[in-house]
Amino acid sequence: MGNIFTDYKYNYVDTMISEDRGNIKVKGLHSGFSVSVTKRGGDIDLPEDSPFANWREARRFAGPMPITFTYQEKTQNVLIIEGVRSHWKPTPIKVNDYCIPFLQSIGNERAVLANAFIVEDIPYYWKKGELDLWKSI
Repeated sequence: MGNIFTDYKYNYVDTMISEDRGNIKVKGLHSGFSVSVTKRGGDIDLPEDSPFANWREARRFAGPMPITFTYQEKTQNVLIIEGVRSHWKPTPIKVNDYCIPFLQSIGNERAVLANAFIVEDIPYYWKKGELDLWKSI
């Protein structure tokens, strides 16, 4: 339904998710994507090649930006939409294993895992979008 109301070009991704004793596995059935994480308390080290010095620094980048923009070329308008969420408390998780073929397909073999958080039970909604005229010069 998102493609009816926006230009975001949403795609369906078929996934299988399993959880056993705090271990979570997510697999993309056709994409080859997979990730295995452990959800637990206590100290968790940042991934080995993370650009962040600590979890507090990494936390600043956990989650979507509160405002999204899309440019409508025909009308030269920008649609501005604000997402509102509460109880946003990302918790660090340990990544045991992952495979992201998409990154390799776009020539980004040097990408590294920077951090991993889990967020749960997030009340979330979008405010009504606003149009703003941005004419090119």
